[in-house]
Parts: sequence; structure tokens; C-alpha cells
Amino acid sequence: MTLSPIQRIYVAIDTPDQARAVTLARNLAGHVGGVKLGKEFFVANGPAGVRAVADVGMPIFLDLKFHDIPNTVAGAIRSALPLAPAILNVHASGGAAMMRAAKDALDDTSHARPMLIAVTVLTSLGDDDLAELGIEKSAEDQVVHLAALTKACGLDGVVCSPREITSIRAVCGPDFKLIVPGIRPAWAASGDQKRITTPADAIKAGADYLVIGRPITGADDPVKAAEKIADELDGL
Repeated sequence: MTLSPIQRIYVAIDTPDQARAVTLARNLAGHVGGVKLGKEFFVANGPAGVRAVADVGMPIFLDLKFHDIPNTVAGAIRSALPLAPAILNVHASGGAAMMRAAKDALDDTSHARPMLIAVTVLTSLGDDDLAELGIEKSAEDQVVHLAALTKACGLDGVVCSPREITSIRAVCGPDFKLIVPGIRPAWAASGDQKRITTPADAIKAGADYLVIGRPITGADDPVKAAEKIADELDGL
């Protein structure tokens, strides 16, 4: 399926304020492909908050990054399925047994199956940060290693930074889904993420979906910002 520029954009709504999240989602409906809700929102508002945003009618990327023993992660996945997320994720660093347990939980359900992806290396981390954690690989090598493990476990794709798109494509092939944060239009500030690129460059490199937060949600006019990004992707 060929994705339109709008379908490729998931807006990250990182706020504990449910009313603001619902308003942003409602205003951006038709201008972005979906909404990403993470820990800040979920801890403040729980499943009811997710349902309130989902009622706007856009796909939800439930970005909770499950990372625990396999049985606990499988249970968390099963508990999330009634919320009908379009995308769920786990941490690839939780290991193969954990990722397989997450996949098995999806395969053994009557609910609609979301895309199941794994987080590789957080886009706030660089080579020096990994070295502090005792990981000798570069950020790119570690991301590719975890992406290959994710594919071997039967998951649909990974979260990666723009810098690793080409390397992952070479190892995991064209059908492996790449969801890419660290996206900053040339006219936006980089914030606290280190491995970043523009929306157009990420799509040209092979990204499937772009996760974009503050350049849209922090704009004076979020709808115009989303439209500007979609226009940059048009024709790619």
C-alpha cells in the first residue's frame, strides 16, 4: 500500500492534559495520519484518556515501550488490545524471548491486530551515551543489530533514528516497517534529540512513518505546521 504524505505523519502529543490532547487531535484530524500517545499522557489519564483521543477517529500509536520479563510484557500487550491501537511497541533490548512473547500475545487474540514494533536505541542517545552503558557498538551498529533481532522474532518493524534507515533497509528488507522520530523540519529547533533529519530526507531514505511532535504541537498554528510538512513530502 502506498502511503500518502498525510498518512505518514504521526503527531506526538506529549502532555498530561487530556483536554489539550483531544483538542489537538480533533484540530489535526485530516492533516496528519495518526496520534502518538506516550507515557506522560498515559500515566496521567490511563486507558480512558486513550479512548477519549481515539474517539476523534484517528489511528493511535500507543507508545508505552514495554520492557519487562516475557510474561509481564505479554500480559501488558493483551491489556492494551481493547484500546484498538494501530501501533504498539516494546523495547528490543528486552530480548528475543520477550519480543516473541509480545508477538504471541497478538497472535492469540480476537481483537484487531496492531502493528507491533520495537524500539532500538532512543534518539536521545549517541555513541558516548552507549559507551557509558557499557555498550561498545556505535549507536548505528547497535540499532541495526537490534533491528535484525526484531525481524527474526517476527515483529513488524522498529523505531529508529533517521541516520539508521539505510542500514536497516539493507539488512531487513523493504517490507520491514520503519517508524522514525527525531524528525525536525529545517525551520524547527532540534530540541533534546541528537540523531535528527528533515521529513523529506527521512522519506527519501526509506522511512515509512514519521513521528513529529513539537514542530507541530508547539507551533503557533499546529494545523498550518502539519500542512507545511505534508506539502514538503508531496511527490516524494
